[in-house]
Amino acid sequence: MPMSRRRCRRGRRGRFPKPVTIPTPSKVEQFIPQPRITAHSITIEPAEIEALRLVDLKGLSQEQAGTEMGVSRGTVWRLLQSARRKVAQALTEGRALAVTDEAIYSAER
Repeated sequence: MPMSRRRCRRGRRGRFPKPVTIPTPSKVEQFIPQPRITAHSITIEPAEIEALRLVDLKGLSQEQAGTEMGVSRGTVWRLLQSARRKVAQALTEGRALAVTDEAIYSAER
């Protein structure tokens, strides 16, 4: 009986992600807790901050936020899940929250 081999694909699967529109990028680069418990910081992307701002601060629905950001509602949901997890982790573990640079974010996508 021949053994079947799985092919491994390198890189991300699926289509390339849509660029996220961020009309007013945040000028904040980092939040540092007092006292800082660990030296390792958590990196959060500008798109995640924008999704948090639109949904949690301005009170828009995920669909409305997606329209404003130029992405689907599902993408907003994923950005929110990731951002909320990172913020909760930073608050509970006493870790700094660092915002990635916009140029780095665009180059990764």
